[in-house]
Amino acid sequence: MSENVVVDIRGIMATIPHRFPMLLVDRVTILEEGKKAIGLKNVTMNEDMFNGHFPNNPVMPGVLIIEAMAQTAGVMMLRLPALKGKTPLFAFINDVKFRNPVVPGDQLEMHVECVRFGGKVCKLKAQAFVNKEVRAEAEMTCVIVDTPK
Repeated sequence: MSENVVVDIRGIMATIPHRFPMLLVDRVTILEEGKKAIGLKNVTMNEDMFNGHFPNNPVMPGVLIIEAMAQTAGVMMLRLPALKGKTPLFAFINDVKFRNPVVPGDQLEMHVECVRFGGKVCKLKAQAFVNKEVRAEAEMTCVIVDTPK
């Protein structure tokens, strides 16, 4: 089933297992389950990452931008009924490019698309934007596993 809905923070937390301070998606504005999604992250100065990552010139760490894109993909995939209660884990991250920094005050917009999904493996294409300018992009592959009890 595809839907164009807004998924708020409660819906995100009901879908993926991440919690503060590692929950990096505030809202999903477009969702086509298993196909594509657009997620938003409001980057604010009061986040823990800025205490140690260039405190005099705060820049969001690139690995956290990749994680925000992956969490958006997690919401997209785990809303599929067949994947309810599963956990996606990174298998590969390829062709990562960081274009420009993401700083406090930016709204990071993560665009993810499922390129291929078969069995337990999902290949994704992801881009992160600020004001319609690409800040990062990557190809990601995740494996869908049973969530430990």
